[in-house]
Amino acid sequence: MMRVDVPAGPLDYTDTGGDGPVIVLGHGLLMNETHWRKVIPLLDGYRCITPTLPLGAHRSPMRADADLTQSGIARIIADFLDALDLVDVTLVLNDSGGGQFVVSEGRADRVGRLVLASCEAFDNFPPRPARPAAVLCRFPGGTSLFLRLLSTKFVRHNKLAWGGLSKYGIPDEVLDECFAPATRSAEIRRDLRKFSTGTPRRKTLLTWASRLSSFDRPVLIVWATEDRMMPPAHAHRLLDLFADARQVLIDDSWTLIPEDQPERFAAALRDFVPARRRANPSQLS
Repeated sequence: MMRVDVPAGPLDYTDTGGDGPVIVLGHGLLMNETHWRKVIPLLDGYRCITPTLPLGAHRSPMRADADLTQSGIARIIADFLDALDLVDVTLVLNDSGGGQFVVSEGRADRVGRLVLASCEAFDNFPPRPARPAAVLCRFPGGTSLFLRLLSTKFVRHNKLAWGGLSKYGIPDEVLDECFAPATRSAEIRRDLRKFSTGTPRRKTLLTWASRLSSFDRPVLIVWATEDRMMPPAHAHRLLDLFADARQVLIDDSWTLIPEDQPERFAAALRDFVPARRRANPSQLS
């Protein structure tokens, strides 16, 4: 695990290294780099970077004054790309969609391609099934109560609760790792609460979404046809929003496509992001 400082605070990240095309992989609420543990091994020849965003599973708290709203998270992603001096990045977002607002914030200069995969979009911040948890976090002690609920088998695995994210389920050991930082640290609970309660009004979200059409580079929309959190209709709306977009629909999966269908997700990325051709040895002589 590596770490870099951005204005909002320290960010941990993993980096497979190499000189292949750069893919930066984002994640959702109370998740970390393990979100991509099944996909990255299928992307040989690419440089895969997974920052642990301050969405509750981060291991070190952000600065007390850090902006952890949806637009704040977008700026943190842009600052992360700046800090690592990454260019022509393929930015991949699944579940949490705030990273797309790097475009709305005018900070997408380092992004060469954008992948929106069954993620929040338009006014679906947070998704309807997650809104009671966001409301709970507004009350004193509510964030701690939310985390205690996440320790129960019912909330973790029932399709009407956290279990509604993955059709085939997330192993408890993965969930334990993701939920541990906020369970142990009051400062990380503070960050989780700031993010969970920082979503702007519907009008603001739709204004930000309208600015996404200014992104004129390639966009891939990957959506689970059985998604329970992110309306499949949003995939078609996003396809129409961008000037250069294509769509891949994936069956037999819910929101967390990297968990339910990692092979198909990786194949969609390989098809979308051209691998750099290796020089023919005869051309080097």
